Amino acid sequence: MDLSTRYLGLTLRNPLLAAASPLSRNVDGVRRLADAGVGAVVLYSLFEEQLRREAEQNRRLAAQGSETYAESLTYFPPVVDGGYRASRYLHLLETAAGAVDIPVIGSLNGVTPGGWVRYADSMANAGAAAIELNVYYLPGDPNTDGRQVEQRHLDVLADVKGAVDVPVAIKLSPFFSSIGEMAQRLDQAGADGLVLFNRFVQPDINCETLTAAPEVPLSTAAEIRLPLTWIALLRGRLHASLAGTTGVVAADDVVKYLLAGADVVQSASALLRHGPEYASVLLGGLRDWMLRKGFNALDEVRGILSVHDDGSARERADYVNALRNANSSFYDRH
Repeated sequence: MDLSTRYLGLTLRNPLLAAASPLSRNVDGVRRLADAGVGAVVLYSLFEEQLRREAEQNRRLAAQGSETYAESLTYFPPVVDGGYRASRYLHLLETAAGAVDIPVIGSLNGVTPGGWVRYADSMANAGAAAIELNVYYLPGDPNTDGRQVEQRHLDVLADVKGAVDVPVAIKLSPFFSSIGEMAQRLDQAGADGLVLFNRFVQPDINCETLTAAPEVPLSTAAEIRLPLTWIALLRGRLHASLAGTTGVVAADDVVKYLLAGADVVQSASALLRHGPEYASVLLGGLRDWMLRKGFNALDEVRGILSVHDDGSARERADYVNALRNANSSFYDRH
């Protein structure tokens, strides 16, 4: 059975990728994921804010001794642009890429135009097979124009593509007024892949302490439906690869993404819940399903349930049918 696939121009042994998560914070974690069978590993995200905060702390520490005796200055750390955190990430990327026989993809969450370019270039030089841009931008100002938000993504992509030679994927949020148009604009701007979808932090409120409680809960199976919908609509309309992420709980969820038209499926929550070795369970379930249905290769599966028209009529029909079925079920129970 052939599970090999293409993603971002890379040939992968199978379509299951370990998404960016704490599981890839060291070489041993990357090795465990590779040994469990994943087709590629996306390293945990490098956040520019953390690097800037670290650099500022170093500057403050160095400044504390600037007016004391000269010999005391040797006790303070040198100011290094990017700092220890960036060096550690790049060292991990370089070491992990040499330690496993699958692609290791860097994940970057930047803030400034210079930061996106500088750290993307460093990742490429450290041996990243590709770079995933995690554009986490929540426009909290109600005066922010929607086109400004879209342009920010396009500018980040253009800057990074102009600086590196490795493939570049961009991880999108679902909060655009027209996801399809945005996907096409990014595709035309040279994105090698789109990852659908990013999950914004949505804070809860603690009623006892009267404080916000920001959390990043693991995804559930119910969250798969939105990315499934858009992957099915975008399949065949873009040159860019499509990666489905969010809501992968069991092997059936991997199958669903492939049927919708995803080139690869990224999982973080399932692997965090059950450990890296759960990747073999997901892949085993995919193989069993393909064998049971008589499929010999992923190309026979991918996109069977994609949408080939504009999708609006089908979406409307599905919406009406779902409501009718829900109403019927309610009255049957009562």
